[in-house]
Order: sequence, then C-alpha cells, then structure tokens
Amino acid sequence: MGKHSRTIKTLREIALEYGVGEQPDLAAMARALGSVIHKDTPVAGDGLSKLHHAKRGFQRWLLGERNKPAISVLIMSWPPNYYTPVHDHGGLWGVEVALYGALEVESYERESASNALRFLRRDWLGPGDATWFDAGDTHAHRCRNLSRHDTALTLHVYGGQLAQYSAYEPAAQQPGEQANQWLAQTQHAAIAGRLRG
Repeated sequence: MGKHSRTIKTLREIALEYGVGEQPDLAAMARALGSVIHKDTPVAGDGLSKLHHAKRGFQRWLLGERNKPAISVLIMSWPPNYYTPVHDHGGLWGVEVALYGALEVESYERESASNALRFLRRDWLGPGDATWFDAGDTHAHRCRNLSRHDTALTLHVYGGQLAQYSAYEPAAQQPGEQANQWLAQTQHAAIAGRLRG
C-alpha cells in the first residue's frame, strides 16, 4: 500500500473514531485530521490526483460510512473558481477540512421561521485547516475555491448521510418588504462514486 493510501485510510479511521455519540467533539476531530494533513500535505493531494481534473466539475466522493452511530466521510473536488450557494446540511453536524488548495467559507446563522440569514464570519482554509458546525437547523454557509487555476480538495465528515439539504437564494425585494428574506430550495446530494484507501 502506498503512502497516499495509508494517509487517506488514516483520515477515514480518525473520522470514524471521533464520530461517536450524538454530538462528538468536533474540535478534537478537526485537530486530529488537520495534524495528519499538515504532516502529509503533498501525499494527501497527490494520492487523489484523479480528482484534480477541472473537467469533472464539482463532485462528492464517498470515502467511508457507518450506520450506528451514523456518519459519512466524503472527499469533494472543487473546480477553479467554483462556489456553492448558501446552503445548510440537513440538520447534521459536520467537519470540513482542506486537503489541497484553499477555500473561503462564509458562515451564516439562519432564523428557522423566516429563513432570514445573518452573516457571522468568513474563514479561509488551507491544507489541514478546518471548520465545523453542530447539529441543528440554524447553520448555513457558502464555500468557494480561491484558485483560478487549480482544483481544490476537501474532506467532509457528517453525522449521517447528507442525501438532502436546502440551498438559499435571496428573495426578490419589493418596496416596503423586510430585507434579508431568503428562499429555500431542496437539493439532493449526488455521490460520484466510492474511493478506496
């Protein structure tokens, strides 16, 4: 087994080990994943070279999963300049870690009754850097690959199978309407395939 396969396998094992209980210690999981990526950054990127092709578009690849307690581990490939709409994660907790390249992550707090979004912060993730969010229906974010030329790769760990989520877009504003209204549209998360490692 090559060094890159061991690194990918180690990342999956860490995610499954830390992803226990209803609300696992997401900060500890992020630190453990980040330390492996910081140590083996070129390996993590090179070991996933088939995902670096911009022609593929944005894709989600399943790296591991478990039913009890529910957890899924995915690797996502982000073409140059690709960005997501503002979206939630179907109520699941999650950890997102950059493997290769850099992402900008804009985090929002969503008001459940009205879908109003309040901007919280902007983070930049390079290899080994992470962001995380607790289970619930108030977190939303938008992610963007900062490179104009290179595909970015990220590792995502969720507290279940993210089959369906909501994407938010600003509602048309009429004079006198309350600002910051967003329309939710249900999305289905497609998996491009399974990765071995």
